[in-house]
Amino acid sequence: MQPFELDVRPILREGGEPFPQIMQAVAGLQTGQALKLLATFRPVPLFQAMQKKGFSYEAREIGGGDWEVIFSPVIPEEAAQKIQSVSLSAETVAPEIWPDPMHYLDYSLPDQSIMTEEILHLLDRVEEGAVIFALFSAEPRFLLPELEKGGHQWVGNFDATGETYRMMIRSGA
Repeated sequence: MQPFELDVRPILREGGEPFPQIMQAVAGLQTGQALKLLATFRPVPLFQAMQKKGFSYEAREIGGGDWEVIFSPVIPEEAAQKIQSVSLSAETVAPEIWPDPMHYLDYSLPDQSIMTEEILHLLDRVEEGAVIFALFSAEPRFLLPELEKGGHQWVGNFDATGETYRMMIRSGA
């Protein structure tokens, strides 16, 4: 399921307050749907409000001082523990303290024929410890052994809808 996109940059540039529009968008989300917010600054005050509503966030600067924030519904902890997969080496450095992802990849479309090659190529180019976030339409079973062979760490699980597999990959040596 695609995130609902809300661009509040025009409201902010005109000196307006976009909070009511953001909350209206959140109220209209489908179960398990994420919100992609575009803003003229990193909206730190919104992070806590969205966390209270049950969303995690991933923020990245998209250029010109503008920011993209993906607010994703959080799976209840006991459910997340049941379905989360973790590489063996990820136990040495807990994923909770990994840096924010540097790259975001979307392989949620049916054609995933080149995803393993692309991800491994990208991991060869980033510095050790860099994190990549990727979305898949299914658990990438063929990618996992390749990551292990390369010394990379990973953690992944399905979103609340069970339709998209989310994975963070931390570059190894």
